[in-house]
Parts: sequence; structure tokens; C-alpha cells
Amino acid sequence: MLTSVKHRPSLTKGLLRVALGDPLIWRKNGRQKFFHTSLLTQKLPPQTWDTHMHVVEPQRYPVATSAAYKPSAHTLDEALRFESYLGIENIVLVQPSVYGFDNSCLLDALKHIGPSRGRGVVVIDPTTVSHNTLVHWHSLGVRGVRVNLKSVGKVLSASELARTLLQHAEVIRPLGWVIQVYISLETMPMLESIVPQLGVKICIDHFGSPDLPVPMEWTNARSFDPYSLHGFSSLISLLRARDTYVKTSAPYRLSKDKELRDLEAMTREFLRAAPDRIVYGTDWPHTRFTGSDIIPFTELMLRLCSEEMGLTERLFRDNAREMMDGRC
Repeated sequence: MLTSVKHRPSLTKGLLRVALGDPLIWRKNGRQKFFHTSLLTQKLPPQTWDTHMHVVEPQRYPVATSAAYKPSAHTLDEALRFESYLGIENIVLVQPSVYGFDNSCLLDALKHIGPSRGRGVVVIDPTTVSHNTLVHWHSLGVRGVRVNLKSVGKVLSASELARTLLQHAEVIRPLGWVIQVYISLETMPMLESIVPQLGVKICIDHFGSPDLPVPMEWTNARSFDPYSLHGFSSLISLLRARDTYVKTSAPYRLSKDKELRDLEAMTREFLRAAPDRIVYGTDWPHTRFTGSDIIPFTELMLRLCSEEMGLTERLFRDNAREMMDGRC
């Protein structure tokens, strides 16, 4: 289990409760015994992967001058407490937009975690990065590069997007890395024609970032048709073609429905069409949505997977392991 915590005693005699996500510690005869708790009603599978989370420390690692927002500090120590709270043992650190091409914060965090429990997705300039640099990062656990257009409000033409992705694919292909793409769902038809040219794995952030409608008189998830969303059919086609994964993550950025019935409908289609191409992420620390509770969403994913044997392990562990394997 990933743990790196600072313990703060409560008034409870003999039992120390620590911050959200910390393990409980029982002190007896001067010795400590660690055990972990989770508010999830169903346990996650052993060796679960959180495929999308961030570490941000602006005091130690200044953000880019062009950053779209000023983040608060969210340290590796806090991240590991959060993951422990959920019962997650493995994490993928994703480069946030505020750091641009400077991956120092992510790489230093990855060094502390170690490649047996951590993976990283960096941001690069494919025209200048050296192969030796990528090989070194690979040894630390980096297994992907991120192309983030959504966070910075950037829109590319079909030819510009193809050129960008092809440049990234060229430099990471020898390492077997994945390109993680954060673009809007409406862009999927464009992406559908580009992916077959790349020769690398692709991962789509946050359900494909759909622009979801305000819930009407929905009685359940089946009241919402995800195929009514422009680009959803293309996303399903990409998943079925087997070079593309999609992350079920960041529900609070997408759904206006408290019950997440729209995202439930999308997830059902993902699981039906390509159960081995869907992965789970917490999106911690929920930047610009501080205080979001990921428990109901995680339990929704567990419930949907429980309808068929083996799906839980696929979504929470096996698919991520395969996606982030790489080669060198």
C-alpha cells in the first residue's frame, strides 16, 4: 500500500486518527500497528490503479507564467494519504497544465514512489526532447505523454491535430508509451481518422470530455442516450479498434446530474463495447473543483462492474496495467 504520512493525534485514547486518507494507528506497549480503512462499501481489487491524479507544489516548483489558474499546494504526502484512504496501491501521476513542459515536480514525486507502484505521464515538445531523456524518464516509471488542449482552451484543425499527434507518436513509439489526449468529445470524429496512422496507444481523458445536457425528466440512466452526443459514436469506434483507451474520471467536471445517470449510461456503453479499454481515475486533487467527493462515483463504477464477472478487475487494475506497461 502506498503510504507516506504525518500523524496528528486526536483526543481518542490509544487510537490515533489521522487526516482524511491516513491509516488508523493502534499504539500498544509503545509499538505501532498500521491498518487501513475506506469509506467505500465495497473494496477495490488488490493492486488497483488510479490512472489520473496530480501533484502540485507551487512553492517548490513554480508554475508556468502562462498558467490558466493559480493552484494551491497538493503534495505527494497528501496524495498518498488520499489513495490509501480509498485502498488504492498504484498511481499514475499526470502532468497538470500549470507546469507546461517543466515536469520536475512529477519526476521528483515519481522518484519517491518508485516504478513498481508509480507511473507518469509527462508533457513534452516532441521537436526538441532527446531520446536519451525519454529513456531516463522511462527508468523512473514514465509511460506516456499528454496532449492537453481542453485545459488551455486550444482548438486545432484536423491537419494541426494530426501533425501534433504524429510528432509525439514518432518519439515515443520505440518505448511503447501511450499518448494521453484531453480534447472535447466533438473532436472524436477527427481523431478517429488520425489514430490508425499513429502506431501507438491512445488514452482519452475524462469520458472524452462531453458537453452534457441539463438533466430533464430522467427516471434512470437508460433515459439518457449517449449516442445523442456528437462524437460519442466515434469514441466507441475508437475503443473497438483497440488502439484507444478511455478514462472514467472527473465526473464533477462533466455531469450536471447529481445521480450521474448520463455518465452511467456512457460507462455502460464503454463496458459493453470494449471492456478491456476502459480505466478508472480519481482526478485528485480535483483542481478548480476542490472538495469534490469521489466516493459516490467510485461506488457507481463498482456497481456497474459487478454485473459481470471480471469487469471490476478489468476497470480498476488489469486494463491500466496493460496500458501503462511500455517497453524499453
